[in-house]
Amino acid sequence: AATLSSADAEKLSNLQSDVADLSQISENEKSGFINLVTRYLSGEAQYVEWTKIQTPTDDVVVPYDALSTAPEDESETKALLDKLVVLKLNGGLGTTMGCTGPKSVIEVRNGLTFLDLIVIQIESLNNKYGSKVPLLLMNSFNTHEDTLKIVEKYANSNVMIHTFNQSQYPRLVVEDFKPLPSKGNTSKDAWYPPGHGDVFPSLKNSGKLDTLISQGKEYVFVANSDNLGAIVDLKILNHLIKHKNEYCMEVTPKTLADVKGGTLISYEGKVQLLEIAQVPDEHVNDFKSIEKFKIFNTNNLWVNLHAIDRLVGQDALKMEIIPNPKEVDGVKVLQLETAAGAAIKFFNHAIGINVPRSRFLPVKASSDLLLVQSDLYTLSDGFVTRNPARSNPSNPSIELGPEFKKVANFLSRFKSIPSIIELDSIKVSGDVWFGADIVLKGKVSIAAKPDVKLEVPDKATIADKEINGPEDI
Repeated sequence: AATLSSADAEKLSNLQSDVADLSQISENEKSGFINLVTRYLSGEAQYVEWTKIQTPTDDVVVPYDALSTAPEDESETKALLDKLVVLKLNGGLGTTMGCTGPKSVIEVRNGLTFLDLIVIQIESLNNKYGSKVPLLLMNSFNTHEDTLKIVEKYANSNVMIHTFNQSQYPRLVVEDFKPLPSKGNTSKDAWYPPGHGDVFPSLKNSGKLDTLISQGKEYVFVANSDNLGAIVDLKILNHLIKHKNEYCMEVTPKTLADVKGGTLISYEGKVQLLEIAQVPDEHVNDFKSIEKFKIFNTNNLWVNLHAIDRLVGQDALKMEIIPNPKEVDGVKVLQLETAAGAAIKFFNHAIGINVPRSRFLPVKASSDLLLVQSDLYTLSDGFVTRNPARSNPSNPSIELGPEFKKVANFLSRFKSIPSIIELDSIKVSGDVWFGADIVLKGKVSIAAKPDVKLEVPDKATIADKEINGPEDI
């Protein structure tokens, strides 16, 4: 690592003594934080050398169809599942969708939440094969208490649920490089969870990693709790165990909606994640091109537990630092984060698997809720499956105005979710309300004039139309 300038070295030593006095966090958290800041100050190379980037071969990014089929035999399947742990990243709040509490408790379909669906899925595997796949939830200090209350309702399910917390780090005041909590801010706003790259040290520090290894578990399947497509896949697990791959990132072909997503590259003989933040300005358009970089990271990751133990023990997981500037009560602060996908380059025999798009179905906004609550999907055994009646492989593009942003408002504006099997795109703006049993087809635009309430009547069929008032329906 680069050496620190004397000014930076002084900043760091002052910060160390400030952090030592913070009673709210553990020694592990303190040293993890100081470690991160030290790496940040030493200015480790952020950019990649563009000319060294190579497109990964099929050995490195394996096509899903090239995987051998999972074993037919139930006892062999049980043996596979007995090596598996499912971990959902549950640190996020539903604030962007107007909900308080963990995002995973937003109702997705048929009155069931993300978490309900996840538990039902794992339970049906455990029931079918007599396996004991546990569920781990990595919470942040924002979601921890609520989640503990919520998981009580699964006490009688056939899934062992473990929760643990990711680290809690102090936000840094940009002006004087002091931790915000040392300056008298005692609220939660003074702290932040340092991104999901923290999953590896937190698994170890919480004691969960040792417990799982002692139970004979070998692989953890990590995914965002809001990705409805991230279900256990026996073909993938079977492949990793057979080929001794310590790390696998599921990638899927980019569409125009995913141009900012990280991609896998071969670089100096290793497979690694390339994020837009690492791309020199003059190459950003290249990075966004679907021609040159055809795949992106779904953040569905499969990682060997023994390898995590080894690399955390060696303090070897030095993932790229993502500086995230924020403002708290008018004070400019900095939070340093890392991403789990960036760890790929530290593991042996790491690969990507180019999976079908169906394994990436995140619900980030109410427009995504419209998709998964519509007739485009069905729900059985906790699995959300796409309706084969739609011939177009890509989903319709949905743009809803700010009136639909919060889940409660979204739900109140639809008597029932319209049929969208034949929809290409819809754009809604203004004070628009939908009746029941509406069918949308082709390209639809519905824009209410300012201060006008526009109601789309029950049973209306709207195909390839632009609607600005009741007379257009």
